[in-house]
Amino acid sequence: MAISDMGIAQIREGLASKQFTACEVAQASLDRIAQADSQVHAFLEVTSEAAMAAAQRVDQAIADGTFDTLGPLAGVPVAFKDNMNMTGTHTTCSSRMLENYVSPYTATCVQRIIDAGGVPLGKLNMDEFAFGSTTESSAFGPTRNPWDLGRVPGGSSGGSAAAVAAGMACVTLGSDTGGSIRQPASFCGIVGVKPTYGTVSRYGVVAFGSSLDQVGPFARSVEDAAAAMDALCGHDPLDCTSQDVKAGFRAACQQDVAGMRVGVVRSFMDAKGLSSEVSERVSEAAAKLEAAGATIVEVDLPHIDAAISAYYVLGPCEAFSNLARFDSVRYGYCEEGHKDLGGQYEASRAHGFGEEAKRRIMLGSYLLSAGVYEQYYYPAQQVRTLITQDYRNAYEQCDVILAPTAPATAFKFGEIADPATMYLSDVFTISINIAGNGGMSVPCGLGAQSGMPVGVQLIAPQFKDENMFRAAMALEAAYGKAPVAPNFADGKVIE
Repeated sequence: MAISDMGIAQIREGLASKQFTACEVAQASLDRIAQADSQVHAFLEVTSEAAMAAAQRVDQAIADGTFDTLGPLAGVPVAFKDNMNMTGTHTTCSSRMLENYVSPYTATCVQRIIDAGGVPLGKLNMDEFAFGSTTESSAFGPTRNPWDLGRVPGGSSGGSAAAVAAGMACVTLGSDTGGSIRQPASFCGIVGVKPTYGTVSRYGVVAFGSSLDQVGPFARSVEDAAAAMDALCGHDPLDCTSQDVKAGFRAACQQDVAGMRVGVVRSFMDAKGLSSEVSERVSEAAAKLEAAGATIVEVDLPHIDAAISAYYVLGPCEAFSNLARFDSVRYGYCEEGHKDLGGQYEASRAHGFGEEAKRRIMLGSYLLSAGVYEQYYYPAQQVRTLITQDYRNAYEQCDVILAPTAPATAFKFGEIADPATMYLSDVFTISINIAGNGGMSVPCGLGAQSGMPVGVQLIAPQFKDENMFRAAMALEAAYGKAPVAPNFADGKVIE
């Protein structure tokens, strides 16, 4: 088996039995990136020296007989979305505004993955400042879906999903503000986890919506994602929103679903725009969970139709506030040739930000202006409270909710040009960020018409993310672990 096709357990077993070294794994991964990324464009920066240095530490531990004391990701190739700081690397958020910015420190989530033994391969492409659902808004060009290079990988963490789907990394990190982990995971046929808000530190992650953002892993198996979560979770004194969540995700993977109550939301299944091939797969997944011993119950989320409206008030308002710091004075793109500071500020932001970023800034500015604030922002916060309560009530009847991840499979580049239509691609994922629940996308086969991957979403109560890992393992037992995309499997690369 090619190293690019291996999961965490296979890599660790090979290292422990000395079938190969960590340096050989790292070099094979770097060679794989050099070979495949010209087709996919998942990476913005490759950190060869850091990768080899980390691999050498693992090999030294193996030689010393202390391999078992290393973390759960020892020797495992990993990579990070480019809104996560890592000392000495560029953290651009795929924007011209930060094109030359070099991180002076490392984000907690990145450090914890490295401390767990991960071999850092580099930084991954994304929609600019995480604004988008296709990775097309990146200032450095779009990422392509490894299953079909003419289709989008999803977004905003499209580079993170594509790197795993193409076998260039075993585990990657993304961030999810309204579906930016789960939707690309669905499009690329892999596992993507958005844990409960507060489970993973956001320190060192460039913010989009501070009350919505959460970091999580991509992997090709549920157990690999659980191993990453065990490394990531826990309180961080540098992030006041982080909670003292104990590692236990791999342990949850050992439990079956016998006796679990799985909720199905009728309004999701009847939603306008839900394709038949996705609907069929979700219904099939429910049947497989029932066959594994779970009980299927119907639950109601009365205010769910207002989720998108509330999100596109709250998200732009928080984005407007967070992007105000990019003023061309302290750091970021600076347009030269202006005699006054005001002209420099205006020109730098006009040319440093892309179209989607400017659209969100303008919308947030308007929504927070006098006379409009009370009309939109307050009601959006009230809707947030209602949606949170709806989920709380639903979980009195079930342990986990099963839903579609995205309305359809990955679409072709240029197929959706209208921003409002694009926003609807997150219709099933947004409410989870509003309520702060955990959610994950698990692959469940291919669409009957498109032949592209379909993901189903599992949604857990706050800080009971183990429930969704239990259900995900049952689905993985039925469908199998996610493969490397056929175009890139067994070490090959489509020309």
